[in-house]
Amino acid sequence: MFKPKIREMKGFLLFILKDNISGITLAPFGIFLDKKYLNDINTINHEKIHWQQQLEILIIFFYLWYIIEWFIKLFKHGSDTYYTISFEREAYENDNDLNYCETRKHFAWLKRILR
Repeated sequence: MFKPKIREMKGFLLFILKDNISGITLAPFGIFLDKKYLNDINTINHEKIHWQQQLEILIIFFYLWYIIEWFIKLFKHGSDTYYTISFEREAYENDNDLNYCETRKHFAWLKRILR
């Protein structure tokens, strides 16, 4: 599996995303982080987890699943929906475990869908 390039978020991404996020993973292009998070190991690990999630379901299906799950959970969770998405739950629950990407089981996010 190829490793992501970690880059500073600039230009178009900053314009679209504003100041709302610390980073975004856009496989196969890399991980893009706000300048102040370029050395934050937990944020980098969080985005590397997303990298693995995206690759295991062929990138485009990650985005489709993410949007569908967000829309379904929006009615139950409102403004907290982002934190209930299975991909985010897996990443947030494990971003402080710096060995997680090496020990992670494929499709680990699936068990978090109904929680």
